[in-house]
Amino acid sequence: MASFVKFQTFAGDVGLKRHDLNADTLKVYLSNTAPNVATHAVKSDIAEISAGAGYTAGGIDTQNTYSQSGGTGSCVGTDATWTASGGPIGPFRYVILYNDTPTSPADPLIGYWDRGSALTLQDGDSFTTDFGATMFTLA
Repeated sequence: MASFVKFQTFAGDVGLKRHDLNADTLKVYLSNTAPNVATHAVKSDIAEISAGAGYTAGGIDTQNTYSQSGGTGSCVGTDATWTASGGPIGPFRYVILYNDTPTSPADPLIGYWDRGSALTLQDGDSFTTDFGATMFTLA
């Protein structure tokens, strides 16, 4: 998958204890709206694709865990898969990571991955986010 890009507000939110990266529910959702790392702060700032045909609004729980070693924190997550069923999903270009647990502000953004171009899943097609060894690191 593409490189992780963090939202600027994420650094501030970590300092204000808005994220417990080991216990909070981090989710990924799909969007075809270009993120702005300087101005977007919460999920409602970036339009999600329409629900249906196998895509559920709100995205997929990453089942995240967080650990630290040698001054570098690592957030690990389970790959998320969407499969189109009964019609197409998309188009989408961006996979957006947000925290579904906080209520004030609700759904703060963490970061995103840019596929490089829009994709539409046809009926029966699947798309998997491959996070590799970690979703992101903090150093």
